[in-house]
Amino acid sequence: MEEGPEAGRGVYSISVAAELVGMGVQTLRLYEARGLLRPARTAGGTRRYSPDDIDRLRRITDLLDAGLNLAGIAMVLDLQDQQRQLRDDERRLRDDNS
Repeated sequence: MEEGPEAGRGVYSISVAAELVGMGVQTLRLYEARGLLRPARTAGGTRRYSPDDIDRLRRITDLLDAGLNLAGIAMVLDLQDQQRQLRDDERRLRDDNS
């Protein structure tokens, strides 16, 4: 997973994102509809995928290859997001107490 301010910035169109991860555009729309990812939107409503979104799509592919269905993938991704948030909170607390 990329780090830094640019990692979460939406820069790729849906067609470029689909090509980068080897998926169809409709698949990306399905994953968004299922809540597996939330790409940024321009003022006009165009989806913009960030490097973090690309990493997440690759993680989804890995989980599908491991045999999980979309509901299972949603649970795994949610738990990973919670774990990441807890680590970030812990790091901030540690820094504040230093």
